Parts: sequence; structure tokens; C-alpha cells
Amino acid sequence: MIGELLPDTVVAVETYGHETGDAPLYPEEEALVARAVPKRRREFAAVRACARRAMEKLGVPPQPVLPGERGAPQWPSGLVGSMTHCEGYGAAALARDGDLAALGIDAEPHGPLPDGVLSAVCLPTEARRLHRLAEQRPAVHWDRLLFSAKESVYKAWFPLTRKWLDFSEADIEIAADAGGDHRGTFRATLLVPGPELAGRRLTHFDGRWTVGRGLVATSVTVPHG
Repeated sequence: MIGELLPDTVVAVETYGHETGDAPLYPEEEALVARAVPKRRREFAAVRACARRAMEKLGVPPQPVLPGERGAPQWPSGLVGSMTHCEGYGAAALARDGDLAALGIDAEPHGPLPDGVLSAVCLPTEARRLHRLAEQRPAVHWDRLLFSAKESVYKAWFPLTRKWLDFSEADIEIAADAGGDHRGTFRATLLVPGPELAGRRLTHFDGRWTVGRGLVATSVTVPHG
């Protein structure tokens, strides 16, 4: 599901609920979830198993994936990547840092956001667009899609800046592909100064989205040029 959103330079590995089991952990990882409830431990382990399979596909020896600053995964030297998990699903996407500057992925259950969440994450401009989209294509939970897109934007933003990005600091415009309700694109216009790449300051991130199997998934890839 995530893989269809990403360029060929990215290796994506995903797992669904019935496939997770109890994936093995490195001792450093085990220490982080020693007191976690079983559900949290399974999700933590499953998504790291995905990440290690992606490492192998890129020719990188599997190794621990530990949280760094603000919880962002610390990837092996030479790689950029992102992970996501929600109920019944986990995925990791990795690329060589020569191919992409950064990437972010997110998956969420395809259902409405809990009460009060949308107002906390949505700009007035976004709310107006979501209303129009909901009228045109009611099969998609656009509020959840917006939330997921903002998560993917942040996951791509943070490794480039090492700064927090608030939900209100990126204005996201979502578009559906012609002829279908199940996939499309989005653009996140940054409302704060973006990172500099190749001598230019980024003003926006571009992403893709898809809906299926009870999930909504989003991705952002940031090229070097």
C-alpha cells in the first residue's frame, strides 16, 4: 500500500495484523519496551522488522532502530527513511541518502477523526477545502487524510531542520486523481521558513495518498534538486 506512493528509489516493506507475530528485537530495543503493554510491543517490533527487511534489500546489514531527537528514528549512515504503524498495519520505507534528501510516511485507520482533533490540526483554509471535497467525494474521510498528510510532512521536515513543525505551520491542499476516490496528491505549503537544499529554500513539500483495506496512507518525498 505504501509502496505504490513512493518512487522506485525507495524500498518499502509493510506488514498487516495477521503477519506481525512477535518479531525479535535487539537488546537496545527490548529495553525501550520492557514495560510496554503487549500491543505496543508487537507494533514496535513489527515495524522494526519491516525496517530491517528494507535495510537488507538495500544491502545494509540489519541493525537496531532506536529513537533519537523527538523520537525520530536513527537510521544507519547513508540511509533516509520513515516508519509508521496503526492498528493492524505497519510499514517502513528507506532510501539511500544520495537518492532522496528526506521522506515521510504515515498510515491511519480510514475513519473519522475523534471529536475535537480536526479543530486542533486544521487551518481555516484547509477546513474550507475539506468541506468541498466531502461534498464531491463523500467516500473518503478527508479529515483523517489531512491528519495523515500532516504527519508525513512532519516526518520529512524534521530530519532536514531538527525543528518542530506545528500543525498550523503547513497549509495542505489535497487533490484526488481523475476518475477515482482512492488515490491522489497533496501539496503542503510551508508557512515558516523551509530547509535549504542545493542552495534554495524549500517553500513546499509534495506528497501522495491512497485509501484501501480500511486504511489511509500518505507519503512525502523530498528530492535533492
